[in-house]
Amino acid sequence: MRYLIIGAGAVGGAIGARLAEAGQDVVLVARGAQYEALRERGLRFEAPDGVRVHQLPVADGPGALGTLRADDVLVLCVKTQDSAAALAAWGAAPVEGGGTAAARLPLVCAQNGVESERLALRTFQRVYAMCVWLPATFVEPGVVRAAGAPLTGILHLGRYPAGSDDTARAIAADLERGRFAAPVVDDVLRWKYAKLLANLANAVEAVSGVLTDEDGIALFRRARAEGEAVLAAAGIAYTGRDEEKKVRADRITFEPFDGSPRGGGSTWQSLDRGAGSVEVDYLNGEIGLLGRLHGVPTPVNDVLQERANEAARLRRPAGATPIAELVAAVDARA
Repeated sequence: MRYLIIGAGAVGGAIGARLAEAGQDVVLVARGAQYEALRERGLRFEAPDGVRVHQLPVADGPGALGTLRADDVLVLCVKTQDSAAALAAWGAAPVEGGGTAAARLPLVCAQNGVESERLALRTFQRVYAMCVWLPATFVEPGVVRAAGAPLTGILHLGRYPAGSDDTARAIAADLERGRFAAPVVDDVLRWKYAKLLANLANAVEAVSGVLTDEDGIALFRRARAEGEAVLAAAGIAYTGRDEEKKVRADRITFEPFDGSPRGGGSTWQSLDRGAGSVEVDYLNGEIGLLGRLHGVPTPVNDVLQERANEAARLRRPAGATPIAELVAAVDARA
């Protein structure tokens, strides 16, 4: 199979690099400064086991590849707010032997949240969900750092909305040759909803800094408690923390390996580089949506969503708002 990594940022770059190191055909898809850097200098991949520069094929969209191969796998790694545009662009791409990518090719959503799979299933017939536990950082255009060791990440994979098949198992086998654990499960959404609860911390750390003090941790716990109440009201199952710990065990640690200070997650990184948008509408906003559908108030997540979006819109740096100010805003709403 050939893997088309649509969105070769932190997560996409790490997955693409490890697949390439395992001998797989990989094409990196990017745009703007990242596309130019990858095309001119290659992908510099920094990991605990060393630094490598991968000179891989690079594309800025499906048009650059012409007719896609029948054995292509599309791996969607863009932020969810960019999913609709990517799905529209790639779904119509022609495939050798006839038909389109949406009709014939597998699409793996390697993203936070639970919305991209639903968006994809409107047009793509073969959709796979991936729960991404992968500590990776977009350092600068062309440079990605992954701190996980001894495994680079744990990527639960399954058909969407449920089930598994030989394609999922083949993809998982390729990933496992590249320093990932890739369990194939019939209930992948249980893992993704659990990750959603963990990702409710993203807005806190993006607005007020990496969670290292009790006030920030306490605010995240309040957001998570709301999320758990909403999922219970909606009848949505998710994996418990004990089950997650058992799977991760000592297989992956998230600490920086190069002495650099620990940065934040994907939302923090988006603010840090002034991206102009963040994915909180599909994280804290998912909890707000489900809360309104099922009659559960979600004031904590509503404020976190609003404040993170405001920070992105005004291009405030990550962590610019004191945690006391953020807690006060939540308390005023709650």
